[in-house]
Amino acid sequence: MSGGYHVAVVGATGAVGQEMLQVLQRRRFPVRQLTLLASARSAGKRVQFGETAIDVKELREDSFDGVEIALFSAGGSRAKAFAGHAVAAGAVVIDNSSAFRMDPRVPLVVPEVNAEAMRAHNGIIANPNCSTIAMVVPLFPLHQAFGVKRVQVATYQAASGAGAAAMEELLAGTRARLESRPFQPQIFPYPYAFNLFPHDSPLGEDGYCEEEAKMVREARKIMEDPEIRINATCVRVPVLRAHSEALNIEFSREVTPEEAYQVLREAPGVQIFEERAQNRWATPLDASGVDSVLVGRIRRDRSQANTLDLWLVCDQLLKGAALNAVQIAELL
Repeated sequence: MSGGYHVAVVGATGAVGQEMLQVLQRRRFPVRQLTLLASARSAGKRVQFGETAIDVKELREDSFDGVEIALFSAGGSRAKAFAGHAVAAGAVVIDNSSAFRMDPRVPLVVPEVNAEAMRAHNGIIANPNCSTIAMVVPLFPLHQAFGVKRVQVATYQAASGAGAAAMEELLAGTRARLESRPFQPQIFPYPYAFNLFPHDSPLGEDGYCEEEAKMVREARKIMEDPEIRINATCVRVPVLRAHSEALNIEFSREVTPEEAYQVLREAPGVQIFEERAQNRWATPLDASGVDSVLVGRIRRDRSQANTLDLWLVCDQLLKGAALNAVQIAELL
């Protein structure tokens, strides 16, 4: 690990932290030194990075000496408690939690959409919510080309969005169901195997959950357009690691499916994935391990003028989290 930067990964033993390490290695990020940080219960574990086994250290206020880039994926409370110490030590923090996303002093960045916003950072750059990233990667080029007025989005979100323990609960619950054994869920309020339910994030007084509110607020900030009307319904489905979304998009003028396809074929981070004659569209299994947002099934909304529907699938651990963070680090 000679040359390059001193990088810290905070939350290194979690699902996103582990994915960050794989992405850093796969994309050959110039790492000179790697510091792995996690909670006290994970301290002492050894994690492989390339041919090197690295000890995980306990996250402390003095953990960032010499660190230049700190990738945080340890939750909002730890981000609020420790990001300032990392910045004071000279690091740029790229935070995957919701702690700083709506802070007007903190850029909220999807590199394919608003990389220039990074220039205004004061030591912290926020990684958006996974479902928001998946939506804006194809939505923004369509907005640039045709002007988006309104978006109605329904999400079908994987267990990975709630962390490694949620993924394990889905697997364990599925085994129990197949073996006709009782199983008591610990992460989710409902049985997850062979089931689905409205997103389990806290519910607001208006009846929308926090995940739905995030999609609205964050998309407007990233796309720098507070006038876009966005309405979201978020659902947790028994899938391990890729989110799917159905978008209904109203434009300021008539847009044909062919025009939308033409724009998205050239859009960064987007891959058209479909075999229309075979009624074959992207699934979570197709997107798992894939960097791009897979898009297809673009069609006219027959009930409303100037409106198209599309389907997308995105690996929540990659573009929805770890990959986006590392892309930000690459731009730094």
